[in-house]
Amino acid sequence: MPLRIFTNVSSLNSQRALQISSDSLGGSLQRIASGIRLHRSGDDIAAMSVSENLRGDAVALKQGSRNLNEGMAVVSMVDGALQEQSSILIRLREISAQSATGTIGDTERATLNLEFSALRAEFDRIAATTEFNDRKLLDGTLSASSSKTMVLQIGKDSGTNNRFNLNRELSLNAVTSSNMDFSTSSISTEASATKAMDSLSAAIDKLVTIRGRVGAVTNRLEVAFSALNSQIENITGGISTLRDADLAEEFAEMTKRQVLVQGAAAMIGQANLIPQSVLTLLQQ
Repeated sequence: MPLRIFTNVSSLNSQRALQISSDSLGGSLQRIASGIRLHRSGDDIAAMSVSENLRGDAVALKQGSRNLNEGMAVVSMVDGALQEQSSILIRLREISAQSATGTIGDTERATLNLEFSALRAEFDRIAATTEFNDRKLLDGTLSASSSKTMVLQIGKDSGTNNRFNLNRELSLNAVTSSNMDFSTSSISTEASATKAMDSLSAAIDKLVTIRGRVGAVTNRLEVAFSALNSQIENITGGISTLRDADLAEEFAEMTKRQVLVQGAAAMIGQANLIPQSVLTLLQQ
């Protein structure tokens, strides 16, 4: 090999090898420190593209899960209010039966009628005031024909299957004494009390149907919530496979690069001594 003083090719080659090994070692250290394999597109173009799409889906689905959870809270509030109204109807029928018997007088019926009127007013008050985040729930706002629809965005796009229309599913008309056909009922007389019992029995049947529909929607939302979280979990697992660093592999790679860096550094020292061999020619 020719001996050159100004251009030490061996040293340059060793420096280039050191730079390559140092860069690779730095990459391994970065991946180990962060736990992420993909820091830039150049690390793995295909994997980066797929993982970014999956990350976008996962973020949208996580928000959908939160939206669905809020929807479940709305339906739960509806069911709670209907439970109270159901208790009122049962009590109204009880005192109607009491007023319909011939063993009590007009004074007792008048007192019972006061309770009847008060409970009916409370029934309507619950319908008028039950709300979630300023959205009325029992005044007809959640009916199928309402212009103020409540739609839950639960998917990653605007497709029909990714949006849950509570108005269509609940179809909840105003739950008032008027709509339940006992707004004019009275139990001040034995005859009116007997008639009120029939009206209240029909109202209870209507309310049972409504609560059955609410229960069906609740069950469906719970199943959808479970399925959505399972989907998020699976997508997150896919993202992890693509993006996360394999620490065992990275530690092995780091160890290899450390050896190469140390070897390249030693070779630079050796290559830098080569020009000194020219001195041996001068000594001869």
